Amino acid sequence: MTKYAIYFMQQWVGDHPAEWYQSRVKPSTDVVLDMEKAGVLVFAGGLVEDMELAFSADGTSGEMLVTDGPYTEVTEYLGGITIIEVETIEEAREWAARVAEGCGWPQEVREVK
Repeated sequence: MTKYAIYFMQQWVGDHPAEWYQSRVKPSTDVVLDMEKAGVLVFAGGLVEDMELAFSADGTSGEMLVTDGPYTEVTEYLGGITIIEVETIEEAREWAARVAEGCGWPQEVREVK
């Protein structure tokens, strides 16, 4: 079995009216429930969008430094992640497509080492 991360950058979501976001709740929740039933879900969750609540830890200088805010100033940041464990890459592709359809925005997939 291989683990895959299915994730999106917050900026890929786009700007939509509140009603549109509400229309995505059931389809995206249904996919997660289907993953649970299929026994492939390891974890799924969205991330808090307020980057002021982020913090970083860096020990590369030889001393651990924990600071408020993101590690670097970037134009894109992670919006959510789903981890699945499946037998084949084809299964990972199918679940990624279902997540993208349920959410209504693109997803990227990478194998977890």
